[in-house]
Amino acid sequence: MSAPVIGVLALQGDVREHLGALTAAGADARSVRRPAELDAVEGLVIPGGESTTMSKLAVLFGMLEPLRTRVRTGMPVYGTCAGMIMLAEKILDPRSGQETVGGIDMIVRRNAFGRQNESFEAAVEVAGVAGGPVEGVFIRAPWVESVGAGVEVLAEHGGHVVAVRQGAALATSFHPELTGDHRLHRFFTDMVRSAR
Repeated sequence: MSAPVIGVLALQGDVREHLGALTAAGADARSVRRPAELDAVEGLVIPGGESTTMSKLAVLFGMLEPLRTRVRTGMPVYGTCAGMIMLAEKILDPRSGQETVGGIDMIVRRNAFGRQNESFEAAVEVAGVAGGPVEGVFIRAPWVESVGAGVEVLAEHGGHVVAVRQGAALATSFHPELTGDHRLHRFFTDMVRSAR
């Protein structure tokens, strides 16, 4: 079976790290900046970065509505940190004019774990990911305040939800791409294969 073609939304954030992790996980990884590039992929990673900036750039590059359409029609998508915020149906504390792609029935709180200087790493047990805990890098990370009935909670840290899945949409509040552990990217690559 051919490698699944998975894009990384390359408007802002840690694009290169995700491309490397996806390639290591067996995907054909590509940068996505324009709607035509989005049309050429089977799945998409929305990376960490700054969610307000990412939202504005998605509008500027004409990507927001095409992203919403692809996610709504079942394209597998994985959001990390700011990407989790982008996949939320609602943000508890949005910046003025901040929009989301949606796709996961959840409410998230931006920067919930604190400021940049309060960033940390922690071992996180993620349901469905074998081999023990993954190392989560939390950088101005959000957490999930609440989820709808169709959302599966995959992981918690410190009493807060930090990983969720709803159908073909996956999100983590931490950055697995920064650790050299590619199990979550393999998990997502397998989700994309299963959606074929």
